Amino acid sequence: MTLRVSLQHRLGDFALDVAFEAPTGLTCLFGRSGSGKTTVVNAVAGLFRPDAGRVDLDGVTLSNLPTPARRVGYVFQDARLFPHLTVRQNLRYGGFVRRRPVAGLDQIVALLDIAPLLDRRPAALSGGEKSRVAIGRALLSDPRLLLMDEPLAALDEARKAEILPYIERLRDETGLPILYVSHSLSEVARLATTIVVIEAGRVIRSGPAAEILSDPDTAPILGLRDAGSVLTARIAAQDADGLTRLETGAGPLWLPAISGRVGGEVRIRIAAQDVILSRTRPEGLSALNILPGVVLAVRPGDGPGMLVQLDVGGQRLLARITRRSAIALDVRPGQPLHLIVKSVAVSQGDVGVTAAG
Repeated sequence: MTLRVSLQHRLGDFALDVAFEAPTGLTCLFGRSGSGKTTVVNAVAGLFRPDAGRVDLDGVTLSNLPTPARRVGYVFQDARLFPHLTVRQNLRYGGFVRRRPVAGLDQIVALLDIAPLLDRRPAALSGGEKSRVAIGRALLSDPRLLLMDEPLAALDEARKAEILPYIERLRDETGLPILYVSHSLSEVARLATTIVVIEAGRVIRSGPAAEILSDPDTAPILGLRDAGSVLTARIAAQDADGLTRLETGAGPLWLPAISGRVGGEVRIRIAAQDVILSRTRPEGLSALNILPGVVLAVRPGDGPGMLVQLDVGGQRLLARITRRSAIALDVRPGQPLHLIVKSVAVSQGDVGVTAAG
């Protein structure tokens, strides 16, 4: 399924003019507050009528339909559960909205692991539990598209860590296209299959997540401090000393123990500032992760820093180094280098499971 969006709207001095495609998977609308992200999802949902535009989903022009007929599930930043209803009743409300029996309740309950919550009321739920129930209610409305507007923004880090695996399962198991709004780059790197970068009402870049995140020209737009790349790897072993050995196209990578079966696939976000470059393979280091790479591009920054894009076993990673270091290493396209990544620099929140995992 592919969602195609083209919208134009003016509100005072703000002009929205966006066009993009969102294929099956999770497409993240990324941008600063006020860039127009929520306006876009509200227009897709039919909660907002723009001056002009069109929204199509696999040949169905949603923008020609009234809101209920669009069959769009919407998960808001706050869960918006009915306080007087139990979790079971909140979930069933999704089917009542469509005026049809609730199908798949047991499957959704299992998918989101909310069976122990069914007889509770929202006041007795944690923030993460409320979010999972809100997602379940949206799924039980029988949507052909799921919209999620910063669903983790109101949660603390512990609750975010609790719910991220469930969003990964939605992405990989439901087959629904998901349009997801966020301004958290680490969240985007873990979840997104496609990224649409919006700035001041315009689409600046769009494309596959790994490509957008590893592009040194895009990094200043996303935020240099949080710049990083996504590396896909397979779990090779769970070592007795508490480390997980991963296999990449460039060689082994060790991280503090991560969950997942041997042979499963994971996505790892590696911050550009946590990558050290060397002209030769270093010896006598405490760092376990040393991977060979080849420089693809170099982008000078406005200050003393530079971004270096490297091919690492067929995948692209970013390193952020100083201009002085780049000169000392004579960094240039085509140059072979070694990348050093500290195991402890990659947190549990930077590791996500894929469909193959």
